[in-house]
Amino acid sequence: MNNPKTSDLIHLFRETLQSAYGALNWLPEPDSEIHRFHVPGDKVGSQNGWYVLYLDNIASGAFGSWKDGTTSTWCSREPVDAREAAQIRERIELARRQREAEQRQRHERAAARANHWWRNARRASPDHPYLAAKGVRSYGLRQRGADLLVPLYLDGRLVNLQRIAPDGGKRFLFGGRIKGTYSPLGIIQPGAVLCICEGWATGASLHQHGGYAVAAAMNAGNLMPAAMGLRSRYPAQPIVVAGDDDRLTDGNPGRAAANAAAAAVGGEVAFPDWPDNAPESLTDFNDLANWKLANGQA
Repeated sequence: MNNPKTSDLIHLFRETLQSAYGALNWLPEPDSEIHRFHVPGDKVGSQNGWYVLYLDNIASGAFGSWKDGTTSTWCSREPVDAREAAQIRERIELARRQREAEQRQRHERAAARANHWWRNARRASPDHPYLAAKGVRSYGLRQRGADLLVPLYLDGRLVNLQRIAPDGGKRFLFGGRIKGTYSPLGIIQPGAVLCICEGWATGASLHQHGGYAVAAAMNAGNLMPAAMGLRSRYPAQPIVVAGDDDRLTDGNPGRAAANAAAAAVGGEVAFPDWPDNAPESLTDFNDLANWKLANGQA
C-alpha cells in the first residue's frame, strides 16, 4: 500500500481536530511548532486551541485547549517497531514542553499587564453599579475606566485580574493564569475560619456580614485548585468551603464542586439556608443576603 501523501495526512489531522472542536476552515501547518487557533463556540477573537504537527517519518501530532486544559495526541498509524514508538514518545514529550513553555509565556505576559494596570488604576468608586447591585463595599478593588479590577493572587503574587463591567460582565486578562488563584478579602488569622467561595461578590458578602477572611476562587472549577493551594500554604487553618447552590442546574455543579473541594482539604462545607419563600433562582450567599435585605429579614 502506498504511503499517504502529505496533503492527505494534513487533512487527516484536521479531521481529528474537527471531531474534537467542530468545523475548521483552515489547514494545520506541519512545521513541528506550536500553533494557536480559535475554537468554534469560544469567545470571538480568542485563540484557546493549540496544536503541533510532525510529518517526517511517521506522522503524529498533539492538540488541546488552553481554556479547559485538555491535551490529546494523534498518530497516522500504529508504530511498526520500537524505534518508531520511541520517536512518537519523544515527539509527545517535545509537544508537552513546547506547550508548557508557551503557557508560561502567556501567564508571564498577563501577569505583567495585571501589575501595570493595578498600579495605575484608581480606587474603585463605592457607587459603582456592580457594587450597588450586589450590596457590597469595594474592599480594596480598583477601577480602570468603567471596569472594576479584581486582583487574583498565587503564592502571594498578583498574576491576573478579573474585569467587571458596570452591567456585571466579567472577563479575565487574555492568557492569564486562573487555576489555583484567588482574590483575598480580609486577613487570615491563625485558628480563625478561612472561607473559600466562588465569586468575588459572594466573598464580599461573607466578609461583610460574617467577618470571615475569604478567598474567592472565581468559579466552581477553581474551587479545588484554590483550596488545595491554600491548604498547602496554611496547613493548620480551619477551612469552610462556602458553595453555590445551583438548584436549577442539572447535577448542581456548585454543590458538587464545593463538596469535592472541602473533602480534598479536610475542610467543612456550607451552603445558603434558603427560607421557604426564597425564589429558586437564588444560588449563593450574596443572593441570600440581598434577598433578606429586600424582604426586611437582614
